[in-house]
Amino acid sequence: MKLKSLMMAAAFAATSFSASAAWPERPITLVVPWAAGGGTDAVARILAAGLEKELGKPVNVVNRTGGGGVVGHTEMVHAKPDGYTIGLATAEVTTFYWSNTAPFTYEKLTPIALVNFDSAAFNVAANSPWGDLRAALDDIKKQPAGKYKLSGMAAGAAYHLAFAGLLQLEGIDPKAVVVVPSQGAAPGFQELASGGVQIVPSSLPEGKPMFDAGRVKSLAVMSKEKIGAFPAVPTVKDAIGKEYEGGTWRGLAAPAGVPAEIVAKLVEVADKVANSEEYKKFLAERGFGHAYAKGPAFGEFLATQHKNNGEIMGALGLRLRQ
Repeated sequence: MKLKSLMMAAAFAATSFSASAAWPERPITLVVPWAAGGGTDAVARILAAGLEKELGKPVNVVNRTGGGGVVGHTEMVHAKPDGYTIGLATAEVTTFYWSNTAPFTYEKLTPIALVNFDSAAFNVAANSPWGDLRAALDDIKKQPAGKYKLSGMAAGAAYHLAFAGLLQLEGIDPKAVVVVPSQGAAPGFQELASGGVQIVPSSLPEGKPMFDAGRVKSLAVMSKEKIGAFPAVPTVKDAIGKEYEGGTWRGLAAPAGVPAEIVAKLVEVADKVANSEEYKKFLAERGFGHAYAKGPAFGEFLATQHKNNGEIMGALGLRLRQ
């Protein structure tokens, strides 16, 4: 009986290895937790084209929206771990646990590659009395909490946390500026231009139409280096002498438990696609930031993001779990 069990186990292992070695034998699904037409969707589609070329099998982008990204990330986490369903995870996956909007953390995903980082910018109305970032931060620090408002996202979203971190850097209570929730940057900029709020922290590409129309200006971008497509916008270090990075990111991930051979292949092809000239050119032309971390390095990035976001959400009163 024992011999029969051992033979069955060996046969199963051989079958599993054979399946892994033959992967992929059919189309792959790339889950996107945000709507078609947005920045995450655009990045996903050029990545899918590159992966398809490298793997020789179709890679189909499927948008699973809802719950501020919870629906799509939940599908990634609960997908069958066979390599045929992967996802483009976003910064929100490191906030769900703390806000109690989902029961899982980043640890339920297998990190493949960080492929993008979009730095937040400190955007204000063109007629704002703040001429630079130092003036804005000094004024916010002097005024009572709630005098100034921001919009462009929901409370606790990636750009809100980036902005809150900048306030903390300056010794300002991160709750000093109140969030007026909106369904994205576009309605937030409309509020900004009409005087309903004073700040919209968003990526620079999202603000380009308003910049071009002369209705909005950006005081700084929260990145180590200037964004090539927006050379006139200073970094935080340029503006106040302190280095600070904050924003949102996107990365390829698979559910936990995918066979090591398949993970290795995914990491290999993602490395080629995310570092290709075609992909880098796509990001640069649209003002998206190129960032890359492979496999375990992406896992370390996720762990750091999870920890930092938990701390900032605690300071904002948005952390519901310990």
